[in-house]
Amino acid sequence: MASILIVDDDHHLRRSFEKLLTQDGHTVKTASTGEAALSLIKSFGMDLIIMDVRLPGMDGLRTFKAIRENEPLLPVIIMTAFGTTETAIEATKMGAFDYILKPFNIPEMLALIEKAVEAGRFMRSRVELDPVPETDSGEAIIGRSRAMQEVYKAIGRVASTDATVLIRGESGTGKELVARALYQHSARSHKPFLIINCVAIPETLLESELFGYEKGAFTGAVNRRVGRIEQADGGTVFLDEIGDMPFGIQAKILRLLQERSIQRLGARDPIPVNVRIIAATNRDLEAALSEGAFREDLYYRLKVVTISLPPLRDREDDIPLLCEYLIRRYSKEIGVPDPGITAQALEMLCAYSWPGNVRELANAIQKALIFNRGGPVSHENIARVSGIARKQTAEKPDLPEDAIRTWVRNLLSSQEEGTATFDSAMDQFAAMVITEALNLSGGNKSRAAKMLGLSRPTLMGKIEKYRIRFKTSVVSQ
Repeated sequence: MASILIVDDDHHLRRSFEKLLTQDGHTVKTASTGEAALSLIKSFGMDLIIMDVRLPGMDGLRTFKAIRENEPLLPVIIMTAFGTTETAIEATKMGAFDYILKPFNIPEMLALIEKAVEAGRFMRSRVELDPVPETDSGEAIIGRSRAMQEVYKAIGRVASTDATVLIRGESGTGKELVARALYQHSARSHKPFLIINCVAIPETLLESELFGYEKGAFTGAVNRRVGRIEQADGGTVFLDEIGDMPFGIQAKILRLLQERSIQRLGARDPIPVNVRIIAATNRDLEAALSEGAFREDLYYRLKVVTISLPPLRDREDDIPLLCEYLIRRYSKEIGVPDPGITAQALEMLCAYSWPGNVRELANAIQKALIFNRGGPVSHENIARVSGIARKQTAEKPDLPEDAIRTWVRNLLSSQEEGTATFDSAMDQFAAMVITEALNLSGGNKSRAAKMLGLSRPTLMGKIEKYRIRFKTSVVSQ
């Protein structure tokens, strides 16, 4: 939950906000003047400011300028009455997160607060690149495989430039973390960083959300609205899932990249903007090009620099590092000592294909820690809460038929005609099955017999028949 400061000279509005947001779990402080607000921010620190533009003494704009000088990444939502809309728009151009008109719709305000708090967290929380295990980092990109080393190199080379970057990778590979790392290592890191999910916003609203609109542009447009791209002027815009952006809006993004300008809905003149675009997609853009679902000119404008994130199944060696990091991180969040993880659990996690990539692994580790009953995280613990063992069984056939067929072909081709090849093959296969059962049971013949569906005397007879021998480390019972 967040620490939120309400700045308004209306006592009843401050009390209403305090009650509403406290019920949502937030910590709320209030101030009636700009001077009092600056003092509270300095003393306590805040995650979000919600402020009226009309204040006694130091007005809203002067207060906002002072906030920006001291806390450039602290999100501020401006509240305004109809008569002061232009002032709110001016504050937005200066870097305010957004503005909302009084009287406001409560669900709309709560949704805006949630977005602003999340945006502030994204801007302020650092993303470390493969930190050492002792580092107490919040969020990090973990991995020392060759593929991840190439990712780190790419981030280092392009972060300090203003080049457009296209991040590609399957869902759950960490595209947003890479975008945030690029932003935080850039010269724009003291300016806004806004995330637009191109599939989370309905197509009918996406254009006005991105570019804004003029009063009277459509039914219900009773005031001018500054779009998200204009709000981020001087900063960075992350267009997530751009491969799913509606075709008609793609042309406006192309114009932004080519001319560094946008046009609000209903406006005649373009508006210059200075933003860096980072885009991400899990779609096959080349296939979308051939299907006519994605603009070729935008495709080439976006891929000035491409960073491709490998799926987790292609960097199996990174899984133990990821598990160590995730267990340390989630143990701290849950408030329990770091329990570690067993070798058998790591072996099971490394053998799984992870279709949901790092996100799926993180969910599995988090759930395992929540339901852990003490001691290191075990394979039983993970299987119980995530079902990974069942998934592994479904992924892999019970019998590796291709390998068996190859073995049979080699056996048949090496035998002379007329020999008892069938009996020999059956004996070899039976000896293999029995040997594996004994290995899995640790040499316990009673347990091996149960695994095979045989009586213990029958198993003992087959061991003698096939002359099966044990390594000295195996204990017979």
